[in-house]
This record gives sequence, C-alpha cells and structure tokens, in this order.
Amino acid sequence: MTFKKQHIVFILIAALVLGFAGAYFGVKLAQPDKQVKEEKAEVPLIKGDEEVEQPENMDKVVQAFGLIKKHYLMDVDDQQLVEGAIKGMLGSLDDPYSTYMDAETMKNFNETIESSFEGIGAEVSMVDGKVTIIAPIKDSPAEEAGLRPNDQILTVDEESVEGLELAEAVEKIRGEKGSEVVIKVQRAGVSDPFNVTIERDDIPVETVHSNVKKIDGKKTGVLEITTFSENTATEFKEQLTKLEEDGIEGLVIDVRGNPGGLFNAVEDILKLFIPKDMPYVQIEDQDGGKSPYYSELDTKKDYPISVVIDEGSASASEILAVAMKEAGYDVVGTKSFGKGTVQQAVPMGDGSTIKLTFYKWLSPKGTWIHEKGIKPTIKVKQPDYFYSNPVQLENPLTYNHTGEKVKNIQIMLDGLGYDPGRIDGYFNKQTVEAVKEFQQDNDVKVTGEIDKKTAGLIEAQIVDHIREGDDDQQMEKALNELYK
Repeated sequence: MTFKKQHIVFILIAALVLGFAGAYFGVKLAQPDKQVKEEKAEVPLIKGDEEVEQPENMDKVVQAFGLIKKHYLMDVDDQQLVEGAIKGMLGSLDDPYSTYMDAETMKNFNETIESSFEGIGAEVSMVDGKVTIIAPIKDSPAEEAGLRPNDQILTVDEESVEGLELAEAVEKIRGEKGSEVVIKVQRAGVSDPFNVTIERDDIPVETVHSNVKKIDGKKTGVLEITTFSENTATEFKEQLTKLEEDGIEGLVIDVRGNPGGLFNAVEDILKLFIPKDMPYVQIEDQDGGKSPYYSELDTKKDYPISVVIDEGSASASEILAVAMKEAGYDVVGTKSFGKGTVQQAVPMGDGSTIKLTFYKWLSPKGTWIHEKGIKPTIKVKQPDYFYSNPVQLENPLTYNHTGEKVKNIQIMLDGLGYDPGRIDGYFNKQTVEAVKEFQQDNDVKVTGEIDKKTAGLIEAQIVDHIREGDDDQQMEKALNELYK
C-alpha cells in the first residue's frame, strides 16, 4: 500500500488492530484502547532510565501558550491548549499509528473491552483522511449489512464526518442496541456513494470459531480467528486441543478480515506451530537492533496446515501468516493489509495516554511487510458477486438500460443461480427473464424490471449467500490443496 494510514481501534459500541490496524465501532466500530493493548510487545517500554534533555527552543512553546491566553479573541481552556500541543507533536511525526487519547477516550475504550459491546461491529481506520472500514466483525450487524474492507464512511445520519478525528467520527456511530444508524458509504469501483441502514446490536467478543470438514475422506479442522484479544490464545489452544483429540488430519487457520490485536496473543499461538530452530518474529528498535523471538517447540505438527488471508488481514494476523509462510506452510487468498509497526501505550498520569510507535516487527527471515502486505503462496479471489455493490434506485431499471447498477444486479443474479446472459451492464432480454424468474421464486410481482423491492431482495440474498460460505473459493482451495 502506498497511501498513508491512520488507525485507532474503536468498537462502535452502544453509544460506538502489535495493536489493530484500525478501530472498532460498536461500529461496536472500534476500540481505541483495545488497539493499544494489542500492540504491546514483551520488550522494554523505555530504553534505560535517562531523562530526555529539554530542547533549547522549548520556551517557544511556553511563549505561544502565553500569547494565546493573553491575546486570543475567545476564552481558551488551558487543557485544550496542552492537549492540542501534544496532538500537534504526534501529528508532526507523520505516523498514523502514534496517537493521543484523552481521558474520556480512554474511559470509553476501557468500557468497550468487557465481555460484549453494543454497536454495529466493524473495525475502522483513518486512510488518507477518510474514515475507512478495515473489516466487519464476524456475525455483526455491519457484516450482515454487507459492509466490507476499504469502504469509506462519508456521512453518519446525514452528517458529514469529513475533517473529524477518528474518535469523533466513532462518537457519531455509537448508539444503543436496537437503534438505527444510516451510514453513507463510498466503495472503490463504484461511482456513486450509497446509504446503509444498520440496527445496532450486542457484539460478542468470541474471537475463535472452529468446525470440522471432510476433505477426500480426511477429517480437517478449521479455526477462524476474528481478532487477537486477551483470551484469544487460550480459546485457540482449547479448540485446537479438541480438534486434535477428535482426530483431525489437517488444519486451516482463517484470519480473513482479522484486523489484528494483542502481540502476546499471536505470540502464544505461533509457539504452537513454529519450531525453535527459527524465530517466529523479530522486533527491530529505533537503532536498527533486531531481537528474534523463539518458541520451545521441537518439531512441527504431524499434519498439514494452511492459512487463509485477505485484504482485511492486518497486524497480528500478518505476523501469524508470514511466520507460517516462511516456515513452509501455504498461505491462501489475496494480499494482506500491510501493518508492520508495534505501538505501546504510555499513561500520562491524568487518565490520558500516548500510543507511540516504538518498534518494527519483521518476519522470521527479516522482511518488513509494512505498507506492502503479504502475498499468498496460492492466490485465490472470491467469486465476482463477493465484490458486488448495493444498488440504490430512484427509478426502476428496465430492458435496454445500461450502466454500473445493471452490471451489479447481473453479477448478483448470476451468483444466486439466475442466468442474466451477460454481466457487462447491458439490460438485455435474458436479463429480463432472469429477473422474472427471481421475482416469481420470491413471490414478487413479475415484471422483469428492477425496482427498489426487487433490488433489495437480491442484495439481501447475496449477503446471506456470502455469509453462509457456500461458494467460499478461498476456503475451498485451502482445504483441497492441504493434502497435495
């Protein structure tokens, strides 16, 4: 990735990823504090006990403070100026991951790391000044509504979020369970933005999900990690043990849409798979010194393993994926997000916190994936309809119409098993027949035209189809390649 990324993790909970690549909205969207926790590494917080020498021109800061207090037209609170100075220093670093969280933001974050949250359930970040979805949380309202990685949020309940800090945008998305929020989204490849109405709900914090599949008669375990939080490693070990006791002959680890999390959580998981003859990660400090981290594992597992990633896999997910890749395991999917720095939270003594980039993390072989991402060993995209977009209509689409909206409808119809004849955006006679067939199957007036009701039904069924995973080509490829 070549663009600048600014990330805070906020979970848009009732009233809203090492670290997170972004923030959760209860939008849950994202949790600022959770992001900080995830980025902690077992390394010294400060190098030595020496004090930092005060620069000669620090008096200039005090002079500016006095000038504003004495002569500025309006009254200004002292705290506002002090916090503004801190934000200004961090902003001058040109590092989107180094941020300041005031006492209120920290309080909100601490409230969002309990057993569950209320919100829409999506992890967000600031990318090129735009509030951007990194990944919706599994089984969340955001996922059900069809939000996807790289969606940009333009407005919340018709109020623009342009120019707002990420925390301020998150505040607008917060709300109680059962309440609705309307988010205007701009999606890459779509010329017109569209509205998504989401009903906020409880967002559970279960981070590991497991199931067993039969592949060529072989019992195969699948472990999906949605984020790396405080209990993730424990949950992972417990569920892996159950799968092994159940006699699995292979394993797929799925970190698609996983924005990252706690450094220690991914460490503890990698210690189960990466033998002690190679590091599972390296940490590089500001002087270029590298510290490799090793497990105590003698040998690899005696069954094949692969990892599935996508563009929503970031931070701790990438630590896991690249370590497994360099250990010789297959990584299946599409290129990951690309976050290769480690932040630590430094309390300021008044309830506020500075989250500052202290280190780079490197792959076992010393590669820095920052803003580049991880290329899979087996590249697989999902079917076209996984990347289709909502269609918002003022007037029905009919025979002979052309354009992007028609193309999206054709892609979705094809994904649902209705043959439109083409998917190039021309509403031909075969598309008319496909629409009629869909309408008849769904007890809708059969017209062959796409009105708001028909478009809404098609979109809802596509979202359900994706969530059910029936055509999950990435997972299918990972499973089928496992025993080759």
